[in-house]
Amino acid sequence: MDIFLIIISFLCILLAIIGSILPVLPGPLVGFIGLLLLHFTSSHPFSRSFLIIWALIIAIMAVLEYFIPIRWTKRFWWSKGGARGSTIGLIIAVIVLPILWITIGPFGLLGLIAGPFLGAYLGEKMAGREHQHALRSAVGSFIGFLTWTFLKLVVCLIIAGYFLGNVYGIVFK
Repeated sequence: MDIFLIIISFLCILLAIIGSILPVLPGPLVGFIGLLLLHFTSSHPFSRSFLIIWALIIAIMAVLEYFIPIRWTKRFWWSKGGARGSTIGLIIAVIVLPILWITIGPFGLLGLIAGPFLGAYLGEKMAGREHQHALRSAVGSFIGFLTWTFLKLVVCLIIAGYFLGNVYGIVFK
């Protein structure tokens, strides 16, 4: 049973790292589930305080997920058209890039960044904004996307470090 839980935990953490870049999966939450699964094995338990602290970190991340984009939205005077365009651009990038077999490497990453950027720009232009304002909103979208993605990726990589450390004998409690 322990080997099964370790494998499922590993898959959760792998999905968490992928989910920190793609908006389809809640990366940090899936990573925490992976830590919980590892905790329930007989040879890799974490302390209760460790799990509570990580649960609080994940809860804070869930709240920040809504406030970080709002912060950049206000800073760069983003309209609802830009917000919708950015979301649509990201969804299109997530759907179109795998169809074109461009999922890894510089073109896949470029597409994930360019999708929200171009979507925000086009959304602002369709909302009747001038070029300067639309470009500023697209830059805000780009900065907000990179900031939030970087934070999620760091948290997921830390969780992966705890997983690897515990599985390979460096016990973090």
